[in-house]
Parts: sequence; C-alpha cells; structure tokens
Amino acid sequence: MNETVKVEINGKVTEYPVGTSLLTISREYQNEFKNDIILAFVNNKLRELFKTVEKDCTIRFVTTAEDAGHKTYMRGLVLVMLKAIYAEFGSENVDKVLVEYAIGNGLYCELQGKEKVTVSRLNAVKRRMQEMIDRNTPFLKRSIGTDEAIELFRQYRMFDKEKLFRYRRVSKANIYNLDGFEDYYYGYMPPSTGMLKYFDLIEYEEGFILVHPEKKTPTVVEPFLPQKKLFYTMKEANQWGRMMEIDTVGALNDVIAKGKINDLILVQEAMQEKKIGEIAEDIKKAGGKKFIMIAGPSSSGKTTFSHRLSIQLRTLGLKPHPIAVDDYFVNREKTPRDEHGNFNFESLHAIDLEQFNEDMTNLLHGKTVELPGFNFKTGVREYKGNDLKLGPEDILVIEGIHGLNDALSYSLSRDSKYKIYISALTQLNVDEHNRIPTTDGRLIRRMVRDARTRGASAQKTISMWPSVRKGEEENIFPFQEDADTMFNSALIYELAILKQYAEPILFGIERNCEEYVEAKRLLKFLDYFIGTPSEAVPTNSILKEFVGGSCFKV
Repeated sequence: MNETVKVEINGKVTEYPVGTSLLTISREYQNEFKNDIILAFVNNKLRELFKTVEKDCTIRFVTTAEDAGHKTYMRGLVLVMLKAIYAEFGSENVDKVLVEYAIGNGLYCELQGKEKVTVSRLNAVKRRMQEMIDRNTPFLKRSIGTDEAIELFRQYRMFDKEKLFRYRRVSKANIYNLDGFEDYYYGYMPPSTGMLKYFDLIEYEEGFILVHPEKKTPTVVEPFLPQKKLFYTMKEANQWGRMMEIDTVGALNDVIAKGKINDLILVQEAMQEKKIGEIAEDIKKAGGKKFIMIAGPSSSGKTTFSHRLSIQLRTLGLKPHPIAVDDYFVNREKTPRDEHGNFNFESLHAIDLEQFNEDMTNLLHGKTVELPGFNFKTGVREYKGNDLKLGPEDILVIEGIHGLNDALSYSLSRDSKYKIYISALTQLNVDEHNRIPTTDGRLIRRMVRDARTRGASAQKTISMWPSVRKGEEENIFPFQEDADTMFNSALIYELAILKQYAEPILFGIERNCEEYVEAKRLLKFLDYFIGTPSEAVPTNSILKEFVGGSCFKV
C-alpha cells in the first residue's frame, strides 16, 4: 500500500502519494489562478516546484504576479538568454555577458568578446530563446562542493563567480543546468522554460535590453521607454566601479581581505563630495535658481545630501535655507486616506499646496514669510516665528518626495527651479549575471535606520516596504527624468558595513512570520560580503544617516 500525505490548499485538504511534486499538484490548481504558478510556500517555506511533498503540509502557490514569482521569472529568463547568447556567438567568442542594471521594464546587458552585438545577431538570439521556451526545457538543479564550484567556473571562464565562491562560508553551491549550460543564481528558478513566454530583446547604446513584463502585468511586454538620465547616471557609477576594479562582491571582498578598505572608503567619499561640488557649481552657473527641489525614493540619503549640498553652495557665496515639504502637511484630520482607509501621507494632497505655493511666491517676490513646522505628535502645523526673507544670494533647498512634480510648486516658474533626483543606484553586482537590485540596498539601509532611531523591528520595516514602493512608483519615479541632474548616493563599500547592523535584526524575525522568507533571502545575500567596521566612515557620510554618528541633524 502506497503511503500518502495530507495537503491543505486554500482550506481544502487532499491526499497525495508521498513524493508527489509540487509541479504536479500545481497543475490541478492552475485554472484557479489568472497567472502562472511558479513557486510554492510549503508550511511557510518558499520552495521550487520540482520539490516533492513528503509529509502533511499546507501549500500556498506563488504566481508571476507576486514579488518572489516575478524575480524567479526574471532569473529564468536571464538564464535562457545566456544559453542562447553562448550558443549563437560560440563560447570561444564570449569573454563575459554582463547583466548590469534595471531601466524601467528592461535589464541592460553588455557582451564582451570577439564579436559585436548587432540587430540581426540579437534577433537570432531571440529565436534561440523562443525555441527553448517552445520546447519547455526543464531547469535542472544540482548541489556541488564550493571548491568544485570554484573550479567549474574557472573552466567556464566565469571569473567573477570563481572569485565570489572563494569567500563563501557554506560548503555547498546550487548550480542550475539548462540544456547543458550551467550557471549559479542568487535565488530560485522556474520549473521549466515554457512559462517564460513574454520578453523582447532590443539593441541599446553599447549593449542590449532584455525587455520583460512588469509584476503588475505579467503577461504583457510593454514597449521599452528609454530613461536617458537614469541610464547615464547608472553607467557612470558602473564605469567608476570598473575603473577601481571593484564591480562585483568578490572584488570588494578582495579589497577588504587585503586590508585596503579604509583607502576605498576615503576615495569613494571624495568622489561623492566632488560630485556634490559639481552640482553646486552648476546651480551657481545657471543663475536665477531660487528653489532647489530635491526628491528621491526612501532611504536615498536625501537629508544628508541636502546638508552637504548646502555647505558646497555656501563655499560659492550663496546662502541656502533648508525647507522640508513635510512641514506643509495638512492637519491630520484632513489627510487623504488610501484604499484601506489608512492615512496616505505620501499623497500629493497630504500637502497644503495652496499655502506652500503662496509662501514660495511671496518669498520669490521679496516678501517676509513666516515658515511653518509640523508637529508629528499632535498632527497639527505650527507657527513659531520662523521668519524668512530672501536676499540676492539666498536660495531655498526644498526636500520632499514630490519635489520633482511641478504640481507641488505650480505657481513657480520652471526657470526658478533646479531639480535634483537622488537615489542609491548600486554600482556593485553579486557577479556578472546576478545584479543587486537598488531596492535591496535601500531596504537594508531603512531597516538599520528604523531599528536605531525608531526602535522598529526588521519585520515591521519589511512588512511596510511594499506600500513604500507603491508610493515611490506613483509619486517619484514618473518624474525622475525631469530632473536637471541625478545624484547617486550608493557607496560601493556600504553593504559590507551595513551587514553588521542588519544581520542581528534580521535573525530576530521568527520563522513562522510572513516576513521570514524575505529576511532569509536578505541574510543569504549579506552572507556574500565580508563584514567590515564603520569607524573609518567620515561623520558627514550619507551612510552615517543610517548607521548613526552623523555630524548632521538627521
């Protein structure tokens, strides 16, 4: 008699033979889902679909419309693309394929080798990808020793991976095989290529874009919309990393292991200060700019950047005055609410737009204005005699999430404004095929700061992160290309320092919590880094806004 297990799905209990795959079970339920099932939670643990059920359990399926599912889709699509590129160009002609960074609904990639990417060759790669997808080729997974992985990737001439594994503490590595092509990935894979139907490949700049569906529309590939300013900002950061010969985690670990991290910190900080100085010079040169509008997503370091920019402006003879848009919040009872009935502090209409514009216009016309402050405890705007009148050299440095949106400052002419978009655009990748999403760096920054300044648990920060991201996508990202300049606040060394602060609070998340899966993913990610202390970080560094010890009031 065959042994069976009881499996609960959506409140319904069904018996299956021991050893039944999650993929087999998922096929029975696929019709109940709008999008493809790509992973499964088994007793709150994320699992690939080739795994089998061996004991009684509860299953929740994950589709491509969820964060974990979308990331898995993307990993699978990248592996299919790499297999097709090596097959089309020949491994002897490929030195390296770089999966660089996300731009809108695309991943920017570059091919290094003896041959160049052309439209016709890209179309050939695309056809090879489609053929693999039509064959529904399975992704095979095997576990090998770390030493064996190092030798394997040396043979494959994937030297970034070889370097990465030299610093791995774990004794095993999971390798994925797609029709004979092997690679390592940070995260899970789909069961097979058949569900990776939605993609495009287009030539772009010196490389190409792998266009993919977005999480909210996982079966639709929208046309790729270039974001030139963001692209060149990220390209500049990557070029700097390559110039320093630190473009991957393994290369950063080399620097730390050789005792050279302090020099790297000083060089990186000097580079950022130089960039801030150049922005100040540009503002001065532009002339007539009275309003410096600064905006960026959560944990970009906007406050420290504003202070440092103000110092640079002072060296040029200007007199900056900081203004926080949050001081113009409407009184709490007038704050708009979201679809769940909660206060939506990220809505543009949480700001008293009329009062803000009246005050800014009066300042522009040389009038004296009493500036408000917002009391976050009472939820009321207060006036305490903070008067301001602008002279010829006075300039306002205005920081807030809506700073780039002209609807915030509708009464001010565009000529009077200088817009700055700031974000932590990570220039470091795990290796040539595993990029570090900028959102991961910002989430780790925020967890560390929230725990230090607000006593908030990592679990709470992770739980609220989706709503934070939603607000950014609605209120910040649509306006970023209208900025006069972009500033990248990411520090190439920062994750090696944040590791010490983030790991303890992530380990504090209980296994039965919904946020545990994300905590486990981040812990695995941080394990790639050699940790290093923060003593050498200057007190005016953007990183100090998160780990503490800043010389600014942040």
